[in-house]
Amino acid sequence: MTTEWTTEAKGTGQYADVNGINLYYETHGSGRPLILLHGGLGSGEMFGPVVPALAANHQVIVPDLQGHGRTADIDRPISVELMAGDIATLIGHLGLEKPDIMGYSLGGGVSFFTAARHPELVRRHVMVSANIRRSAIYPEMLAQQEQVGPEAAEFHEGHADVPAVPAGRAAPGDFGRLLGKIGESMAKDFDFTDEVRGLKVPTLIVAADADMAPPSHYVEVFALLDGGQRDGGWMGEGRPKGGHALAILPGLTHYSIGASPLLAAVATSFLDAPEA
Repeated sequence: MTTEWTTEAKGTGQYADVNGINLYYETHGSGRPLILLHGGLGSGEMFGPVVPALAANHQVIVPDLQGHGRTADIDRPISVELMAGDIATLIGHLGLEKPDIMGYSLGGGVSFFTAARHPELVRRHVMVSANIRRSAIYPEMLAQQEQVGPEAAEFHEGHADVPAVPAGRAAPGDFGRLLGKIGESMAKDFDFTDEVRGLKVPTLIVAADADMAPPSHYVEVFALLDGGQRDGGWMGEGRPKGGHALAILPGLTHYSIGASPLLAAVATSFLDAPEA
């Protein structure tokens, strides 16, 4: 199965100097700003099929993260915490007033830390297919992640139907270095439970029903945000106090969810809901 990530919808591509990175980003549509963050080894182009729906009522800003797409790498690790600092700086650079933010997989970790560490900068947050504990990932997937490194570059270069091949990356030859950094990042243990408990920005947790971790993991994340603790009530009085929500999308996987119309539908529903 191949995944079509591109779109005929053309945005305006520009660069921003943030934290020593020449960060590429595109802008689509107009309205309340939404920053959209791609997954690891991809680029902003991976959201091509859903950008038109998201941009119908939003100004969608789609960066390429450090070392991905048209953003060249710099001498520092690939880290969701560091890249969250890039996005926080980008918000200031663009003069955005409390944009929404949505991230998928690696980008979901970046969006999460942007919202967690800079709640004054973010209005609402959508975190898609992002695990908060490494141990939640299926063992066979952890085994695959352990094989990611520079030596895998030749395989990816030769398989255009593999979604991890990044379109329009900054420079030929950089992909092996990116794979090495991604491999090092994925090999590190992590547990963001405490950070989730402290999250102040209303957040929608989204996952596929056949994701990289079981649905129960995303239910657990929702529970940390006061979700699933009681009946919601006729008037919604029993919903999570922080305005958080959960969506498990049917018939999708970790690799198809980012291009799904279902994702665009649930994200816009959450983002455009009336303020509590």
